[in-house]
Amino acid sequence: MKRTDYAGNITESYLGQEVTVKGWVAKRRDLGGLIFIDLRDREGIVQIVVNPETQAQELVDLADSVRNEYVLSVTGKVIERASKNDKMKTGQIEIEATAIEVLASSKTTPFEIKDDVEVLDDTRLKYRYLDLRRPEMLANITMRHGVTKAIRSYLDNTGFIDVETPFLNKSTPEGARDYLVPSRVNKGEFYALPQSPQLMKQLLMTAGLDRYYQIVKCFRDEDLRGDRQPEFTQVDLETSFLSEEEIQELTEGLIAKVMKDVKGIDVTLPFPRMSWDEAMNSYGSDKPDTRFELLLQDLTEIAHKVEGFDVFSKAEAVKAIVVKGAADKYSRKQIDKLTEQAKQNGAKGLAFVKYDEGEFTGGVAKFMPGIADELIARLGLKNKDLVLFVADTLEVANNALGALRLTVGKQQGLIDYRQFNFLWVIDWPMFEWSEEEGRYMSAHHPFTLPTKETEGELVAGDLSRVRAHAYDIVLNGYELGGGSLRIHTRELQEQMLTALGFSLDDANEQFGFLLEALDYGFPPHGGLALGLDRFVMLLAGKDNIREVIAFPKNNKATDPMTDAPSPVADKQLEELSIKVEQAD
Repeated sequence: MKRTDYAGNITESYLGQEVTVKGWVAKRRDLGGLIFIDLRDREGIVQIVVNPETQAQELVDLADSVRNEYVLSVTGKVIERASKNDKMKTGQIEIEATAIEVLASSKTTPFEIKDDVEVLDDTRLKYRYLDLRRPEMLANITMRHGVTKAIRSYLDNTGFIDVETPFLNKSTPEGARDYLVPSRVNKGEFYALPQSPQLMKQLLMTAGLDRYYQIVKCFRDEDLRGDRQPEFTQVDLETSFLSEEEIQELTEGLIAKVMKDVKGIDVTLPFPRMSWDEAMNSYGSDKPDTRFELLLQDLTEIAHKVEGFDVFSKAEAVKAIVVKGAADKYSRKQIDKLTEQAKQNGAKGLAFVKYDEGEFTGGVAKFMPGIADELIARLGLKNKDLVLFVADTLEVANNALGALRLTVGKQQGLIDYRQFNFLWVIDWPMFEWSEEEGRYMSAHHPFTLPTKETEGELVAGDLSRVRAHAYDIVLNGYELGGGSLRIHTRELQEQMLTALGFSLDDANEQFGFLLEALDYGFPPHGGLALGLDRFVMLLAGKDNIREVIAFPKNNKATDPMTDAPSPVADKQLEELSIKVEQAD
């Protein structure tokens, strides 16, 4: 029989009609002779009833024999449900079965197919095809489809052209480690899977395509965490002749459409702008969560007046956060845990005081008398406030307190998880110092356009002073995406690569195709990439992108279901001229 509709769509509109539904048995119950089967498909669950008094014994026996996750085709009449369930879309009706066909049986599953099931992550990934049957996982994947549908609709209607770029690329430095693909035809040579289509989309601009987009797989061989995967998807955009503000305006329109179509939320445009310096100094993060206050306060000038406490008086920077009304909520043991977190983020320690009945107590209170009045006024202290200090370099103080701010915000219930706070972080530094490399690295990538006011520093100046036409879009403390205007002249691009330590020979070896293209009328251009997995994760209210990817890897970059990566046959290696040495 042809399916009438999805099981989850059979509602009162079908009352009195004969329907056929197909799906999986979520549950079978035998209650006082009546047999009830909850039949599940991607749209939901409908209740099937088999009545031994009105149906043939053969049908009753068949209904009695089915078990969870059997695949059934059920035909019957839609009737009003005696015991209604207002929490279900189909809760007002049930289907009185007249025919049941078992399309496939099932072994007992390794975990129950239901939401909030207690099961190890690797077990979920090993049986991902079962995990995806769970309603919340189906909802996540369906939401992802809704997001990509809205994105394509918006970009198609604003003049963007969808262009595919190659997966087998040239390996170029800067950024994370590449995934390499050996070439059988060209022995000893390798392709690299793209970390992003950055150079290709820039070349599409000189080709005259003007507005390009792609929802594209990208690959980075880096340490994993909850919002990272070795292969991920980004919404990639590039435009010609648009200003930084125009690109941001287009992006805001795209996000507004997604929020309206997928969540039914009207977001306020334009999004707030915040400089990188303000984000770091006030939030201790270049991706600030603005859903709550708890801002970092600069107390360096006041702290330098403290006598007998070199930790404050000789520190490059002393910064603090004030946890309102929390003096009695944090024991010494709890503060010790916060201290450990501060140390993990580079700080030498964490100082604190509690303000109670006009006096400072605990922690470093004995050093406060000389600066008490100034401190109270500067921080606006009230009774029972807790003050947490970090004294260190400015960078360490910001990073350590920024991380503590998030921890304390969660502990104190300061975050409204219903909010979606979008924010542009602008005016980025062009470079960041790498202790590991012992040199300056690109904060975004080496094709970012420096500002006119600071580009002169590239040749014989201070790289720390160079600012970029770069911008990140932030949502609730996550970097949702980032972009920039790009360099479009050969002279400036060569200066940038030289500043990063490339000789002209090295630059031509790695980026010669781009440098040559810059000689042939390259238009001013710029773009942006949004992390699709991360965006859907946040809209779904999850904290791990594995929850919104159909077949992700685990935190060891392996797939428990297929056992990838895995060894390959010696013959394959021989064809590639590769010899694998066994690890010790």
